[in-house]
Amino acid sequence: MKIQVDEITSVIKQEIARYHDQLEVSDVGRVLEVGDGITRIYGLGSAMAGEMLRFESGEIGQVFNLEENSVGAVVLGDYLKIEEGEQVKATGQLLSVPVGDAMVGRVVDPLGRPLDGKGTIISPHRWPLEYKAPGIAERQPVNEPLQTGIKAIDSMIPIGRGQRELIIGDRKTGKTAIALDTIINQKGGDVICIYVAIGQKESTVAGIVERLREAGAMDYTIVVSAGSSNSAPLQYIAPYAGAAMAEYFMYRQGRATLCIYDDLSKQAAAYRQLSLLLRRPPGREAYPGDVFYCHSRLLERSCKLAERYVLAKKGADPKTTTGVNDKVYIGVPGKHEAQHDLAAMPNKDELQILKIWNSGGSLTALPIIETLEGEVSAYIPTNVISITDGQIYLEPDLFFAGVRPAVNVGISVSRVGGNAQIKAMKKIAGSLRLDLAAYRELEAFAQLGTELDAATQRQLDRGARMVELLKQGQYRPYPVIYQIISILAGTRGFLDDLPISRVQEFETELLKFIRDEHPEVVAELREKRELTPELDKKLMELLGQFKARFKK
Repeated sequence: MKIQVDEITSVIKQEIARYHDQLEVSDVGRVLEVGDGITRIYGLGSAMAGEMLRFESGEIGQVFNLEENSVGAVVLGDYLKIEEGEQVKATGQLLSVPVGDAMVGRVVDPLGRPLDGKGTIISPHRWPLEYKAPGIAERQPVNEPLQTGIKAIDSMIPIGRGQRELIIGDRKTGKTAIALDTIINQKGGDVICIYVAIGQKESTVAGIVERLREAGAMDYTIVVSAGSSNSAPLQYIAPYAGAAMAEYFMYRQGRATLCIYDDLSKQAAAYRQLSLLLRRPPGREAYPGDVFYCHSRLLERSCKLAERYVLAKKGADPKTTTGVNDKVYIGVPGKHEAQHDLAAMPNKDELQILKIWNSGGSLTALPIIETLEGEVSAYIPTNVISITDGQIYLEPDLFFAGVRPAVNVGISVSRVGGNAQIKAMKKIAGSLRLDLAAYRELEAFAQLGTELDAATQRQLDRGARMVELLKQGQYRPYPVIYQIISILAGTRGFLDDLPISRVQEFETELLKFIRDEHPEVVAELREKRELTPELDKKLMELLGQFKARFKK
């Protein structure tokens, strides 16, 4: 009896020691109605727009509408598990996803939950889905190329790190193929890739993941999948989740990242569904008026961050230093006030300007939009065209004619242009886009059967061979050095007298000849990244030698 009394006494003492007189207050509401991925909730008077909610059944929701007597929320899970009258708690937190190195190589849903059967993802880091885009002072100009490995794009519609380049075209014209080739081409580089699949079949996503795995690209890629069987709320938040995962690497590690949203047409349709169910007023094509803002606040998060510098003691570790008087400067040493500050310091010999180790990251966005019957002037396509820094338009007629990638050079444009090319490519491909656009016009004219003068015929012949040269198989990205050699052969007339059927063979044999017999030329071009007069002359001699050998 005495033992039991002692035990009870010790338990009571422990409970008293653990007692705190703090009151826990929760903002609680009740579900009024539920259906089709949305709920209407009574209560939650202090809820914020975008706040995360927890339902009694275990599902997660997000506040969408703040109304006079109720709150409209979307259910990020199975809404069939939720019942009327169920209790809902406000968490006081905005919706966020797990981020970090643990996510790389995994296939996850938009909430960061694994879909690949490889176990739980344990990451100490989280990032909000909605994050403010950096201002002008925090950015720097886009001038570093992000090579896609596709000749037609890297030569005529170059993409830079931090750019937003739209891929647009009808279904089944090779939009996803361009995105996947770009991911595969980053192998061996420093770019983290995020592929966001919105509203696609699970079998399609599984095929994409398998293809990336075969190419060794999953080692630096995260796949976020909101399949066609997933609810509209998950499809809506998927691109924001992808952007959040990329932003962690950009802001916290200073890394270059690439985000592919495949595709934003389906995200807009999911957003339209949610908005109409929540009684938001419909506008053009029944989309709500803020669908433009829905895409712009996503794509504005893409940028090339400015590098940050501090004045630090010589020999200081950039990973740990915060600088003299904790001053941080944005810009380039020698072109900024940091240089003047250093000159004015009495102990300037002991100081240096040091780049903060995790600054200068970038987020490049490749949004994909699907058109209907080539209608690029529809509502969503024109919205995204006006937000992005250019577009790659894939034309069905070219695709079915065997020109792949089926890039229409007349409509396609990059507003960054030659700034996102290495000097050698800029020099040889400067007029290529205009020449090919002119060739397309001449080709249409020549079909009328009119007699052509010699100069026009030469232009037609060269254009036809350049189109053949720019054809490229899927999952075969070219290193930029080999692209330069191929295009140089075409623009300098080495293909003009070849039958069109032998152009691809000529290119394959030429690159093999340069790679195997003259690797020093490839090494020099890779190192200098510029076509110097000496290198130009050497390449022309090698092209002449190979042409003579190829004819035999």
